Amino acid sequence: IYAGLLHFFMSSEDLLPVVALALLAGLRGASYGRRAMFVLPSAWLLGAFLGWTAAAMTGNTVVSSIWFLLLGGLLAADMKLSLRATSGLAALVGLYHGYLNGTGMGRSGFAVVALLGLTSGVFVLIALAAAFVVQLRAEWTRIAVRVAGSWIVASGLLMLGWSFRGS
Repeated sequence: IYAGLLHFFMSSEDLLPVVALALLAGLRGASYGRRAMFVLPSAWLLGAFLGWTAAAMTGNTVVSSIWFLLLGGLLAADMKLSLRATSGLAALVGLYHGYLNGTGMGRSGFAVVALLGLTSGVFVLIALAAAFVVQLRAEWTRIAVRVAGSWIVASGLLMLGWSFRGS
């Protein structure tokens, strides 16, 4: 369990999109946070099991950068997405990242336990981050959350630049 949990918290490609989605859901309200809290880990686990049956592959830095840009941009702009759109976004993030994690796990019993640890980490992080943002009432605190989105966008731009540097 700890291997999957630590992998999640040590992998910025997995961690930052979850943080951005949690903050975005928290800005929209408690119902958005609750929905994302259940959709994202479920989709992540489903994607991991789908990836577990596929050949091993590595993540694409450009695609990871796009997730950073998209989610960070939505957060920074404080986009008013519908509950359905936010849920769909959570499902897409979960399926993509879960699939990548599943392809790299191998086919052992250890992998299933590690996946459970990883998705538990996703659940806890999105629950805590969204709940933290939901309770913010002062406008300056909500702006600070949006600034975090701009930093995620900046990280995505940096990753994108690095990915093209080697080409």
